[in-house]
Amino acid sequence: MTSVHLTEGRPLAVILRFTLPLFLGNMFMQLYNLVDTVIVGRFLGENALAAVGSTGTIIFLVQGLATGLTTGFTVLTAQHFGAMDPKGTRRSASNALMLSFGVILILTFFSTLFMHRILLVMNTPAEIYDDAYRYIIVICAGLFSIVLYTLGSSLLTAVGNSRLPLVFLMIGAGCNIVLDLLFIPGLGMGTEGAAYATVISQVIAALVAAVYIGRKMPDLRPYRDFWRLDRGMAIRQIRVGVPMALQFGITASGTMVLQTAVNTFGPTAVAAFTAASKMSTLLTQGFAALGQSMAAYGGQNYGAARPDRIRSGVRAAMQIDVAYAALISILILLLLHPLMRLFFPAGTDTGKLMEFARPYIYFSMSCYIPLGMIFIFRNIMQGCGYGFLPMMGGVVELVARVIPAAVSMRLGSYLLAAACDASAWLTAGLFTAFAYHFYVIGRIEQRIRRGRARMDASPPAPKKE
Repeated sequence: MTSVHLTEGRPLAVILRFTLPLFLGNMFMQLYNLVDTVIVGRFLGENALAAVGSTGTIIFLVQGLATGLTTGFTVLTAQHFGAMDPKGTRRSASNALMLSFGVILILTFFSTLFMHRILLVMNTPAEIYDDAYRYIIVICAGLFSIVLYTLGSSLLTAVGNSRLPLVFLMIGAGCNIVLDLLFIPGLGMGTEGAAYATVISQVIAALVAAVYIGRKMPDLRPYRDFWRLDRGMAIRQIRVGVPMALQFGITASGTMVLQTAVNTFGPTAVAAFTAASKMSTLLTQGFAALGQSMAAYGGQNYGAARPDRIRSGVRAAMQIDVAYAALISILILLLLHPLMRLFFPAGTDTGKLMEFARPYIYFSMSCYIPLGMIFIFRNIMQGCGYGFLPMMGGVVELVARVIPAAVSMRLGSYLLAAACDASAWLTAGLFTAFAYHFYVIGRIEQRIRRGRARMDASPPAPKKE
């Protein structure tokens, strides 16, 4: 399978089939970080685990900006593909590649330049600072790998291919596990070794994706003169990509404030919070995959002028959201304590760690359905070219996370810090749902009707003699 049209078939079945490989791919992507976390915790101890965990929100910010931009650049590719325009599909892919090189240069320069100050501002405990800095600086220097992999994966997803990104990620995840074991217990490279393992495995996945696209996907293969930007198309891609990146950046800024609050409660709280949030993030990858599906589904059906399928697709996605939220809530209740023991060396007092992990998990699982709503409504709007309201949803999420985090530092209340994510998900989920139902879907239908009216009013092409 090289590409799939999401404009045909029953929406629920189409979305489920398309989402499953993305879900498995996201799970493998999380293995990059989860394997790092488990191996670091088991072989290097609690402080090293806290060091890696304390950088998680910074990585989310920097990689989120990169992912938002590159994914946004490919929204136009999905729309051209849905409109059966192979020339536009290829041109938009070439443009996206050139724009991504600019993203790599800018983000790598600024993230490495200011990382020391960022860690200090975030109240990173002194006993874990050196390990944290060594880990994060390698990740930031290797940003090119995640940008190029994300671009390749997003281009394939835009044309309806969700299986190959899974294959590429499985290759990367396998390499990551092997390299982690080689660099950390084998060569004794510490947290720096975990970072090198992540970057190298991402490079391998990106190279495999690039080779496949170059050989098997002519509609996505760059033009020979791809470095010559189509300025009009680039502006349209930037108009979608920048709001998506800002939305990621705004959300990540809130998680950085939350991490700053958690850091004030000491290394044990940081380690427990890191393990619990890793578990929650792993299990909620179904929501992220559903969101990726809705972006491609929305882009293709918008390009095909099918607002009816956009509406029915959103209804189907909400059914999946509710069922999946119930399933993972049961799983996390059953697996929380056994999984906590997995993160730490034998003999660690997990009872103390559970005091910090349990409140975060309980608050989070109560708002998994709104979290799924964020992914569904944000991505369907972005896939149809509406970037501003999803970005504003990020602002709402930021405020709903930062206020309780700030109050928790003021009052010294870990419980309030543990509730920050749930507060953000509930508020932003409701906002994006209202934005879609009461504004965006109506505008989409109006825009498509106007486009059809212009086509009907245009004179027919003259017949050839």
